[in-house]
Amino acid sequence: MNKIVFGVDVGGTTVKLGVFTADGTVIEKWEIPTRTEESGSHILPDVAESILRKIDEMGYDKENIIGVGIGTPGPVQPNGVVRRAVNLGWGYMNLVEILENLVGLPVKAGNDANVAALGEMWKGGGQGFSDIVAVTLGTGVGGGVIVQGKLVAGATGSGGEIGHINVEENEEEACGCGCKGCLEQYSSATGVVRLARKRLAMDDKPSMLREGELSARSIWDAVKAGDEVAIEVAERFGHYLGKCLAGVAAVVNPEAIVVGGGMSKAGEIMFEYIKPAYQRFSFHATKDVQFKLAQLGNDAGIYGAAKLVIGDK
Repeated sequence: MNKIVFGVDVGGTTVKLGVFTADGTVIEKWEIPTRTEESGSHILPDVAESILRKIDEMGYDKENIIGVGIGTPGPVQPNGVVRRAVNLGWGYMNLVEILENLVGLPVKAGNDANVAALGEMWKGGGQGFSDIVAVTLGTGVGGGVIVQGKLVAGATGSGGEIGHINVEENEEEACGCGCKGCLEQYSSATGVVRLARKRLAMDDKPSMLREGELSARSIWDAVKAGDEVAIEVAERFGHYLGKCLAGVAAVVNPEAIVVGGGMSKAGEIMFEYIKPAYQRFSFHATKDVQFKLAQLGNDAGIYGAAKLVIGDK
């Protein structure tokens, strides 16, 4: 019987789970609700119950299970300690220790964005590379740094928090983290909408963006249609993200930068606005980095969580 591994991706609304073979073939994947009430105390027991039920359904002995990998929001220390995950209601807790006791299997844990980066390197847009920076453009901006095939989690598990690099010192509004001028305020899906609203308020220049609901998708649709105001917004977005990534590349020297998240559905056109700023600000030895679109979508987290456990096996 082939050995299997479980990958778990804990989100604010749902928990995604998957069963994989050791070579990364997905056998089955499913979701359960994320019950954040009562300080998130139900989340890990629910995960454990779902895994144990699946093991029973599949008829596997625990001897044939490599373990469980799990990605969660917030910093996760190498020893599995989560200091705080606000969206889940968690305070200080040893995630690995708790889940190991519940499932009776080895567990490894990481930050969700870092784990998604690992998934993309393993089976997605970063395949073939061992040094990548992954950027997730969603409601916020997540990031993951992989050097020589290994996640860079950092001392407190906050490595790869690209979205909270300061890119604008004159910002007056606070980011969700409490600081001002974070990349997340300009290059996330919500950040791009924020940039568009500010640009539209500057004058009465005609634009498709003045019609209907303003969203990241409508902005990129307008860019593709040649809308001048939307293009100005895209240039601003690209300036902040490209400059920020140039700084990150100077530190970790990636082979590839993989861009995912909901906004990456805009496609390759995003790179037309990111690359000029990247090239302008990047160190000469990092200019040849390849830009790739993520390929795993919402499954990147479960793939990466499984890879956490499999390691180099």
